[in-house]
Amino acid sequence: MIDPQNNMARWKPAARFVVRRPAWASATLAGVALLLGASCSSKNASPDAATLDDAAQQRCEGDGGPAALAALAACIDKARYVADVTFVAAERTPGSAHWREVQDLCATRLTELGYEVERQTYATGVNVVGLRRGTSTPDDVVLLSAHYDHIAGCAGADDNGSGVASVLEAARVLATQSYARTLVVACWDEEERKGGGYTSGSVVYAQRGRERGDVIVGNFVLDGIGYATSEPDTQELPAGLELFFGPQVEQIRANQSRGDFLMVVLDAASHGAGELLITYAGSGALPIVLLEVPADRLTDPNFRDLRRSDHSSFWDEGYPGLLLTDTANFRSPWYHCEGGPDTVDTLNHDFTIGVVRATTAAIAHMLANP
Repeated sequence: MIDPQNNMARWKPAARFVVRRPAWASATLAGVALLLGASCSSKNASPDAATLDDAAQQRCEGDGGPAALAALAACIDKARYVADVTFVAAERTPGSAHWREVQDLCATRLTELGYEVERQTYATGVNVVGLRRGTSTPDDVVLLSAHYDHIAGCAGADDNGSGVASVLEAARVLATQSYARTLVVACWDEEERKGGGYTSGSVVYAQRGRERGDVIVGNFVLDGIGYATSEPDTQELPAGLELFFGPQVEQIRANQSRGDFLMVVLDAASHGAGELLITYAGSGALPIVLLEVPADRLTDPNFRDLRRSDHSSFWDEGYPGLLLTDTANFRSPWYHCEGGPDTVDTLNHDFTIGVVRATTAAIAHMLANP
């Protein structure tokens, strides 16, 4: 996630928020799926396999309702995620050896999972884009993405190793099904350079998509979803946020400013997708705060704290977009290695898996229900 600039102007947003207490030891989507009797044979399969046993396959098919999609999301494998985030978490500035290795990981994994893969090159970088065409409404696209680059001298486990590993694991599970709509999974380049004289990979993709006439109906951007803590007074907020999102700020403070929730920044066109995240987060399992930005403020440069990732590239082209984040420097002392190394041992994997499961179910819902 790029560096913040606290220049928020006065405006009145939609008052939309949800905050729930976490319950990591009990109410999780995995627990819901166990009650459903779901199982995933992929736990004992090769690392790149993407199969469900017959019983789980039947539960994941059918009406695409919450129970079936919760069972599908339960196939998200924590061990696979941890292996990938551990691999990604090393210095990977654009053009470096590990940058290429992570790029290769995205391309190879998506290819093995059956996606049509393109290394989308542009003047200064390379995006990796995988596509699974929809069966009945293929022109409608649901997009899932994370940036894979990072700054010099920092491993970037949270920012954004957590996002890349989560996208790859969600892509694996989503590849077990066919859907009406088209799924696009992308690893963006140069997010950290955005606004610094470079055109980031997501900007290039969004601009080319607008030129092609792409119809993007859902757009989930994962950027820094690995750090969470239940300790009080660990969550800071952008200066002046209470002027625009008073109810959300009040709820965060009522929870003793614990950094235990997922922040979702979204536009009005993504309202339904935000509601799906809440539905599949589970009762009490994953606290969510929604910040819905009015349409007339989406491209306002004064709102940099709400535009600090690849979702804003799509806003600028008139597309929907949701940023899913742990709020970066407003919570994590390891952001950009400013307070210490951003390494895997600082991450809360249970929190991240809850985010990935909710995201996977929400995306599957959008793909299956045009």
